[in-house]
Amino acid sequence: WGGGGVLVWTVSVIVSLEVPGGSAMACGCSVAGSCRPARLLAPLFRGTRPYPRRPRVTCDKCACFLLFEPLLYLLDTTSVPFPQSYSPEYVESGWYQWWEKEGFFTPEYHLPHAASRTFSLCIPPPNVTGTLHLGHALTVAIQDSLARWRRMLGCKVLWVPGCDHAGIATQSVVERRLLREHGKHRQDYGREEFLREVWKWKNEKGDEIYHQLRKLGASLDWSRACFTMDEGFSRAVTEAFVRLCDSGLIYRSEALVNWSCALGSAISDVEVEMKQLTGRTLLSVPGYEKRIEFGTMVTFAYPLEGVEGEVSVSTTRPETILGDVAIAVHPEDPRYKDLHGRACRHPFTERLLPIIADALVDKELGTGAVKVTPAHDHTDFLLSQRHSLEILNFTIGVRRFDARERVMEALMEKKMFRGRRDHPMSLPVCSRSGDVIEPLLRKQWFVRCGEMAGKAIQAVDDGELEIIPSFYTKTWRNWLSNIRSFFTVSLAAFCPLEEELWTWGRTEEEARQRAVTKFKTLPSDITLSQDTDVLDTWFSSGLFPFAMLGWPRKTPDLAQFYPNTILETGSDLIFFWVARMVMLGTELTGQLPFKQVLLHSLVRDKHGRKMSKSLGNVIDPLDVISGVSLERLQEKVKEGNLDPRETTVAMEAQRKDFPKGIPECGADAMRFALCSHKIHDINLSVSQVLSCRHFCNKMWQTVKFTLGALENSGSPLGTTISPLSSIDRWICSQLYSTVLQCERGFENYELHSVTSTLQSFWVHSLCDVYLECVKPVLAAGNGAEDGEVQRARQILFHCVSVSLALLSPFMPYLTEELWQRLQPHGGTADPSTSLCVQGYPQSSQLEEAEFPLVQEVARVTRSLRAQCHMTRERPDCEFKSECCEKII
Repeated sequence: WGGGGVLVWTVSVIVSLEVPGGSAMACGCSVAGSCRPARLLAPLFRGTRPYPRRPRVTCDKCACFLLFEPLLYLLDTTSVPFPQSYSPEYVESGWYQWWEKEGFFTPEYHLPHAASRTFSLCIPPPNVTGTLHLGHALTVAIQDSLARWRRMLGCKVLWVPGCDHAGIATQSVVERRLLREHGKHRQDYGREEFLREVWKWKNEKGDEIYHQLRKLGASLDWSRACFTMDEGFSRAVTEAFVRLCDSGLIYRSEALVNWSCALGSAISDVEVEMKQLTGRTLLSVPGYEKRIEFGTMVTFAYPLEGVEGEVSVSTTRPETILGDVAIAVHPEDPRYKDLHGRACRHPFTERLLPIIADALVDKELGTGAVKVTPAHDHTDFLLSQRHSLEILNFTIGVRRFDARERVMEALMEKKMFRGRRDHPMSLPVCSRSGDVIEPLLRKQWFVRCGEMAGKAIQAVDDGELEIIPSFYTKTWRNWLSNIRSFFTVSLAAFCPLEEELWTWGRTEEEARQRAVTKFKTLPSDITLSQDTDVLDTWFSSGLFPFAMLGWPRKTPDLAQFYPNTILETGSDLIFFWVARMVMLGTELTGQLPFKQVLLHSLVRDKHGRKMSKSLGNVIDPLDVISGVSLERLQEKVKEGNLDPRETTVAMEAQRKDFPKGIPECGADAMRFALCSHKIHDINLSVSQVLSCRHFCNKMWQTVKFTLGALENSGSPLGTTISPLSSIDRWICSQLYSTVLQCERGFENYELHSVTSTLQSFWVHSLCDVYLECVKPVLAAGNGAEDGEVQRARQILFHCVSVSLALLSPFMPYLTEELWQRLQPHGGTADPSTSLCVQGYPQSSQLEEAEFPLVQEVARVTRSLRAQCHMTRERPDCEFKSECCEKII
């Protein structure tokens, strides 16, 4: 590649592209049958170095973009026109495919400035059931900035992509799909047949998520992508389960679990959200057409046995009355002192209910007497253990909230109903389905966490594991100090022989041999029946840092990249995921899975509200990147599963917040905006992203001016910098200071400080001051013979090139496009390489110069120009104007 050139390509008219059914397209999507390109967009050049665009077509069936590689020829040097203004679509259309094809994102790629250090991390695997939202985009923006920065420092970087099978959530989605499309339920399919349907769903949704990650510019090593149901990952899950069983850390017990009727499954404690109610509230519950009443306390009477009188009890869940086994009062409550040891008669079952005294009872709650239902309440379960009460599981043959209505009617009929009143309460809700949680007594498999949690706390206290920001350390310690077990459900590796006789193994044959040894019997006497329950998805995702590297096999990746360098994720996953990874990683590998944990808070809207579909403030990152109309935003709400009232509220909120839709901002602007917030305070608005797009255009115009100034520079400028004038010394000093602040910001994970520093340097130092000072010099120059002009070009080229490299981790697309256009004038870069694998600028020995006056004059002049509304069409300002009076 010389000092500029043109790439010419030939392409034949494409009539149709036949694709075998179900095969993956170049874009990552899957299409059955033939895929016919609907249109061919403007030619996009692609060559040894993409310059400036690549050819692209879009498919009218899958709506995906397909990239075609033309036959390229390098002709004589000419000039390729530089677009007048910045366009995200133009810049971001094809660089990623080239980066991926060249292998820049793999740790095996040879860096000329390679260091001996490694940097590894894993992406929090998004659920295959959905698409990426702004929370995912924030994680990707932060992780990719760190990965690209480390790669440019010469580290061997491994950033592994992956998808989580999302267990119950995926099953629920696939079941709804089968019912809608085929009219069949899960029970109509065999195990293997249903799994094939799950894999079919994964191949569609997983590819969509990977396509989104590519659009975001994530520099992931796709050759190592993994899925939590892959054969290798499944082998790791089985191995982990067997080892934990062998260590006695997994046990089977009868206990209350969080049952979701909508999912038909138990869920872990961390997947339960507590909804605060101030009083009577009508809520939508999955499976019910009418809203259900919550936030009320019902009082009814139990007649005393053997004497006249009754005991009135209060409850928020009258439907559980058939499971009552006792009545509890506080031992010091004077109202019930004489009733200790007596009993009441159940009005429906005629069962005798003993009256017990226990300090767990709140004297001020309701009537001070509570019914005890051990199989449906955690406190009641504890009371049953203290007082050796019967635990009664019951079934009534109707849905629970229908049963509530029938119980209320029966109480009124028997004249046992005593009243109802508003009652503030915390309602447990399933975070996956929105269903109201039903505590249910079941035998399940659990993991003993006491000892593992102690090690996790000790690792932080000893400084072996660093949590950033440090204020999360207290939360970490408090939560792990109180954990005893976490819910796992059971794994297919478990095989029951008969009631309560269990064995386990990596294979059925191993399980059989273990059973022979354990129960001292013959293999022929053993009949194995595989457990039908499935593993909690958080258990399998807790293995991700080492399972993604091939564990339990001793692979080169595991030896080189484990433990991971850092984990970056949302603070809401500190218990869902982070704690599990630390406990399981330490137990199964003998090492912490990572050395640092960097946590960011939730992304909220501009009003500080949590993003929710029902509020209409959820933003799809691809809508920010490509733009979207208000009409399309509202269509997405209608396509969701909100009830009509919530749909109306959401659509009205969208009309208020996005009256003209969302303008095209591009991935670079969105990434830069997300990284510009402090990680514990993220209220994002589209206007902030749009402001970053304006900064992108500022960069575009600066490089456009720079290319114009370098047009007649003659020989390549090289890298030797010898500034003589004070303004030259000052800008190099400012650049030095900027590089220094970037180094400190990255090292301290203060990305908002880095982005702020870079934007300030580019806008205020480079554009407002230096460019304004050198414009007269460049305009008056007569080419390379003029030493002052050549020095100005050299300094300008140096500052812009270094700044682009500094910005590259945040804005990979734009900086690549601009850097590639500048490099022919430098004459030092390898034409076949990319900015993303160049060395990251390090602080040099440039001196800081005293130049505050020029900087202040430029700032005040631009401020006054804005106040006076001065433009090229209206350059003059009346002396009597308000702003001029300020000058006087």
